[in-house]
Amino acid sequence: MTRFLPRPPKSVRRRLILGATLLATAAVLTSQAIGYAVLRSWLLDRVDEQLVEFHPPAPAYDDALKDKLPDPGERQDVLPSDFHIYFYDSSGRRLHNALGSEARPGPRLADHSENLGLRDGHPETVPAVSGDGRWRVLLNPGPDDMSAVVALPLDAVDGATSKLLWLNAVLLAVTILALIALGRWVVRLGLLPLTRMERTAQDITAGRLELRLPDTDPRTEIGRLGRVLNSMLDRLQKALLARETSEARLRRFVADAGHELRTPLTAIQGYAQLGLRPEPRSGLERNEANRFIAQNAERMRLLVDDLQLLATLDKEPSYRREPVDLLSLAADAVSAAAAHSESHPFALGPLRTPADPTGAEELDVAETVGDPHRLRQILENLLSNAGIHTPPGTRVHVRVGTTQAAPGTGGVDRPGRTSVSASLPEGYPVAVIEVADEGPGLEPVDAEHVFERFYRADPARSRAHGGSGLGLAIAAAIAEGHGGRLELDTTPGRGCTFRLVLPAADSG
Repeated sequence: MTRFLPRPPKSVRRRLILGATLLATAAVLTSQAIGYAVLRSWLLDRVDEQLVEFHPPAPAYDDALKDKLPDPGERQDVLPSDFHIYFYDSSGRRLHNALGSEARPGPRLADHSENLGLRDGHPETVPAVSGDGRWRVLLNPGPDDMSAVVALPLDAVDGATSKLLWLNAVLLAVTILALIALGRWVVRLGLLPLTRMERTAQDITAGRLELRLPDTDPRTEIGRLGRVLNSMLDRLQKALLARETSEARLRRFVADAGHELRTPLTAIQGYAQLGLRPEPRSGLERNEANRFIAQNAERMRLLVDDLQLLATLDKEPSYRREPVDLLSLAADAVSAAAAHSESHPFALGPLRTPADPTGAEELDVAETVGDPHRLRQILENLLSNAGIHTPPGTRVHVRVGTTQAAPGTGGVDRPGRTSVSASLPEGYPVAVIEVADEGPGLEPVDAEHVFERFYRADPARSRAHGGSGLGLAIAAAIAEGHGGRLELDTTPGRGCTFRLVLPAADSG
């Protein structure tokens, strides 16, 4: 058989009001019950004291035996107050004579003392002969083995307790109504911060992600909850922004990659279709077509290699860990760049610092720990960019040395400096390679995006030399994978300084 139980209210406000009302009702009922019990006990004690203190006079026993007691109708002032006295002879038989007014029904008493069920000195409560009245009776021993039952009506006690019960009932009803009315106002006032939080949360759900919960007082539970939720909302908003940024970068990356691949593919397709035509062509034309096909295929191969390298660096980069002499690395790279580019003079020198802006007189060893092949790749890319993006005859300076990370030496962010990697701790020992040119430099808007994938400050010149815009992105990823960073200092008209900052070998 299914039992249907009342469902508790779902609203927190209703639960609080109901709980507070029930608790207050229980408290009022308990206090009223205690008050009722105390009052009734006190009134009964007063009646018992009167019964115990009153002793029938000895002549009354003789008068009862001789049937000489006054008629209650004739003498109503024989006994004080409402006392009634009933006599039993020596054999225990109840006498017909009694003292007391007969205005109300007397107590229901047995005709023989043995059937009374009373003990000397112990008052008991018995019902009235008729009606719903009650009497308090006490058995008193008398002379010559006689006994008397002294009785007092409990009308005053019952009346007082009855009035108290009615008063308590009215008071309880008023208290419950007042609790419900006042409780709704108090609970609504107490839950007002939660109500504001609810409205703000609805607005946030509707798309207003910039809103925050207004109640953040750390001294209250709701305020602490608001602070925690605001912190969570900040993190969620940052995560959503990062996700949107990542998705935008991914879409741009896919579009740029498709655009880069479309150009050589279109060229290869065009020359291949030209080779399939039935018209006779000279050997020179066929060689020229084959050369363009091979050139664009090589360009595609380099682009795909760069994309694969970037994917590897983003996923699980693996580098060799061995001591690397950056001075020897720079010297080899400068020699190779000078042999391949006669239009730009390359110079190798010591690192300049704010304490010694002219540089040391002699080159010194600068060591780090890493993959020499990948670090050489960074340096070759920087030298190649310096030769491609500066006019012929522009001098390119390569400086190598050790210093400490600082705004003036590198590794730390400052106004006018660009990097996609986090700053190193200021004062951290670092090994640095600078590639500085005396060219036209970059505009701030170009410098801000120079490390982004497929970004070109000069798209036409880059494509003319087969560039894909991935070189600096790859170089920055490799530097970050070695615990360092690649950064750029540039000013329009004053050249560019690319700085590879790596932890020094003795930095731990």
